[in-house]
Amino acid sequence: MTGRTLRRARGAVVAVVLAAAVCACGTVSERRDAVGDVTASFEKALDEGAYDRVCAALAPGTVEELAQSADGSCAKALSEEPPPPGGALRLADVYGNQARAVLAEDTLFLSRFDDGWKVVAAGCVQMRKQPYQCRIKGG
Repeated sequence: MTGRTLRRARGAVVAVVLAAAVCACGTVSERRDAVGDVTASFEKALDEGAYDRVCAALAPGTVEELAQSADGSCAKALSEEPPPPGGALRLADVYGNQARAVLAEDTLFLSRFDDGWKVVAAGCVQMRKQPYQCRIKGG
């Protein structure tokens, strides 16, 4: 391989790496926006007492955990002990397929599934020198 061919090959590799980096930033931004949308829908459903919609925004394991606690219905569990509204979104952190949405009065944890982002845990409070404690969470 000549020096000229080697420089071209290096240039092509650098261009591909830079393009991938730019695309990754867009992907993170898109994921953050999607997390914000799911969080807003979740909070709106909570505010309206539409617990069927709240349950639809939850991850399957979280729905199952709530349903077991109320003998069969996620919506029934939420209506018996409704979580307080979290308020406005302040920050959304996205790490691959996991995310944290920090609200004015709550913290949500989300995971990305085949059908989109779902809330895995809600009603979460950060404990000093310990992990978060969450009122609603999957098993």
